[in-house]
Amino acid sequence: MVKSPIWVSGTGNNVYTLRINNKFCSCGKWQTYTLPYSHVLAACRENRSRTDTYVPEIYSRQTYKRNYQANFHPVLSENFWRDVPFSLTFYPPKMKNERGRKQGKRFQGKWIIKIRILP
Repeated sequence: MVKSPIWVSGTGNNVYTLRINNKFCSCGKWQTYTLPYSHVLAACRENRSRTDTYVPEIYSRQTYKRNYQANFHPVLSENFWRDVPFSLTFYPPKMKNERGRKQGKRFQGKWIIKIRILP
């Protein structure tokens, strides 16, 4: 269980259930972002465990170093570019300018709801 602090505005003091082995928190942030966040960090600080064990492999330092260990060459100037047998031309979309105030798209009148039950 993790309890959030009380803020000056009066918010906070909420209790969250945290299951570290299942990577679950009742607030839903850990399942959504897959990265340890404030509740996980608080629990790890209390248990004196390492937080990097809960970081997915794709976000680890080793993966980062492995991805960027290759040599990257700068893009040369246009003089070195090869000619291609086609050309790309983009035209801006045709905009229709109308005078006066824009008409709203709000439905006027009462709503009519039709329900159709399928067999």
